[in-house]
Amino acid sequence: MTEPVWRERAALAGLGLRREIAQQLLAAPAGAFDFIELAPENWIGVGGKFANTLRAFSERYPITLHGLSLNIGGFAPLDTELLDSIAGFIRQHHCKLYSEHLSYCADHGHLYDLMPIPFRRDAVGYLAERVQRVQDAIGQRLVLENVSYYAAPEPEMSELEFICEILERADCELLLDVNNIYVNSINQRYDPIEFMQGLPADRVRYMHIAGHYVEAEDLRVDTHGAAVLDEVWALLAKAYALFGVVPTLLERDFNFPPMAQLFAEVQRIRDTQHQHQTGAGKLA
Repeated sequence: MTEPVWRERAALAGLGLRREIAQQLLAAPAGAFDFIELAPENWIGVGGKFANTLRAFSERYPITLHGLSLNIGGFAPLDTELLDSIAGFIRQHHCKLYSEHLSYCADHGHLYDLMPIPFRRDAVGYLAERVQRVQDAIGQRLVLENVSYYAAPEPEMSELEFICEILERADCELLLDVNNIYVNSINQRYDPIEFMQGLPADRVRYMHIAGHYVEAEDLRVDTHGAAVLDEVWALLAKAYALFGVVPTLLERDFNFPPMAQLFAEVQRIRDTQHQHQTGAGKLA
């Protein structure tokens, strides 16, 4: 898919590239998905068969990057070596988008989880400065994902206010994770549509959708290990109505079903996009 297509099309649906299913995705029928997303930390510097696999994908599909370990909200200095490697990977594979989580994930070592940043005004300034440094390093805007969380330590602001202020002060963009909004709306007891209505439409660059675990009617756990629920599909349709159609990724991290089931969910993304098709894509 050439670069002009990214400019002209918004109705793009993708899958995450994981090593354990890479060969199955390479064998997928033409048109099963439009792009792939990968975690750069898992692919930078690989050799042998994994390098060949990555080359095969980069020659056939556009690649977006979704980082796991930038630790944008942590106290440790930014990992400049990692940023240099990501910047080089972006150039090498012509990646139009690099996203990360609005969270922290390290403290004297990686925590292997996404921890909630306190919704505080001093945190906004701290994050904005770090985001700007990342953007300078990679030569493009960073795209931050709204994350799921299960506790809000000492908040001074709402989640919505916090996200909006960071996007504005850092002049970055938003990866709108629809499933995370739904999960948080149950766990934190707010209206997900009102939440989305408060987000800046001009900052929404990209979307994620995924399944989650129903622990109880008032507790949902973001797992990416199940099929997308009907309520989340309905929220995706509302997101397109509010923000227009932007490229959207189906996330699945484990409990992989047969490929046909994944491709059916990708097609459902496309069907929903086509019902709300407006304007041009935003990955260029």
